[in-house]
Amino acid sequence: MLLVLDVGNTNTVLGVFARASHAQPAASRPPQHPAGYELVANWRVTTISTQTVDEYGVLFRNLFAMDNLAVQEIRGIVISSVVPPLDSTLRQVCEHYFHTQPLFIGPGVKTGMPVLYENPAEVGADRIVNAVAAFEKYGGPVISVDFGTATTFDCVTAKGEYQGGVICPGIGISADALFGRTARLPRVDIRKPTKIIGTNTVGSLQSGLYYGYLGLVDGILALLLGEMGKQTKVVATGGLASLIGKESKYIEHIDDFLTLEGLCIIWERSAVAKSGRAN
Repeated sequence: MLLVLDVGNTNTVLGVFARASHAQPAASRPPQHPAGYELVANWRVTTISTQTVDEYGVLFRNLFAMDNLAVQEIRGIVISSVVPPLDSTLRQVCEHYFHTQPLFIGPGVKTGMPVLYENPAEVGADRIVNAVAAFEKYGGPVISVDFGTATTFDCVTAKGEYQGGVICPGIGISADALFGRTARLPRVDIRKPTKIIGTNTVGSLQSGLYYGYLGLVDGILALLLGEMGKQTKVVATGGLASLIGKESKYIEHIDDFLTLEGLCIIWERSAVAKSGRAN
């Protein structure tokens, strides 16, 4: 089995992939999982950079126990991290609790996707992982939209090249800024209101946050599609993908496990590359 970790600033998402018992040919395989693999478990936990190796080790092992998965069956671990202070801790967790050297997504890792950024090392690992998965599953040109702490728009050409994208504050950051800088506005849940015109403070806030952010997302996508072409596919992932994506004019697919599947795809490509060098 393969353990994949997507370490974000707010949450860490874990997934376990197992070899599918009956892998379907590519032409008939639905786009839920990478070829030859199936996602058998996944969890979302809070990213806490101050936790120790043992605290993370106990947490991960408890998650495995809840789903009746054996830690000793893990044969590989691949990690996408945008929290550098945690990298050393997670590396030790993998070595001490899973007895496995993890693969961190970064420069030098075989992703199969050329990066056209002026400085490829600047691109966040999660953005490349999303782009790889979006192109593999949906073809190109394609835009992946990741609703995380920041909302990222990542563009892939028809040839499968990472072109670049857009980064903007996530809806949670926007809400925190609003509540933190106003004395009388209450903190509210981010949700779609029953009507646009709010008739109380809570309704007005929810309307502004939801429809304001929806307008931001669709406004950026309209501009990106103007540059990339109307045939470009748009796929959304991340914690708030369903909330915003269902009302978007341009988002065609909501793929909750896009990043996890991208990690699985890159793991396979890296393994193939290593095997080729060994031969």
